[in-house]
Amino acid sequence: MVTSRTLHGASAFGAKRWSGVADTCDPAPVFSAAKTLLRVPFDAMREHYASAVRAGLIERSQIASASFEHKLVALERATLGPWARRV
Repeated sequence: MVTSRTLHGASAFGAKRWSGVADTCDPAPVFSAAKTLLRVPFDAMREHYASAVRAGLIERSQIASASFEHKLVALERATLGPWARRV
């Protein structure tokens, strides 16, 4: 016996109806884009540091590079909190 009651947009025969409206309940793409946008200044600082080293304005040193990276990671974590990168 087929009843006229439907569940979650399904027809009496079990096929879902398409409403033509995009599903806007998933916030994952928005959060991903926001995180990427917020990380841009820190990536730019890394790129500027590397460019300065290549140009000879900053001495090539693994210790200095590690120190810069540690300071930048601390600044990124303090600024972005839970949205900062984790390695």
